[in-house]
Amino acid sequence: MFAVVRTGGKQYRVAAGDKIVVEKLAGDAGATVALDDVLLAGEGTELKDTKGLTVQAEIIAQAKGEKVIVFKKRRRHNYRRKNGHRQQHTILKILSIGAEKKAAPKKAAKADEAPAAEAGEA
Repeated sequence: MFAVVRTGGKQYRVAAGDKIVVEKLAGDAGATVALDDVLLAGEGTELKDTKGLTVQAEIIAQAKGEKVIVFKKRRRHNYRRKNGHRQQHTILKILSIGAEKKAAPKKAAKADEAPAAEAGEA
């Protein structure tokens, strides 16, 4: 099964076991994160409904990208500026693609509402 998720303003096609490098996410190495913004999911050529679908991933490391040199120059004005930039990245390992388990809290909330409705009728 594969999924297309959006994080950090970019889209990634992932499957269980894949390792991807994304924009920095909060968390330490070994922590688990849920990517909720699933745009597309499927298996083979069949597409599946993405409502309530999440992708579970483990943070492998927090790292920095390659240095990018920013050089500005205006000719004949003795103006030169040199800066460098290293983007912060998070390396993720995709654990699973599956449905979110939020059904249990909803049932508990409905159970709390039922006695209140009965008390109002009596």
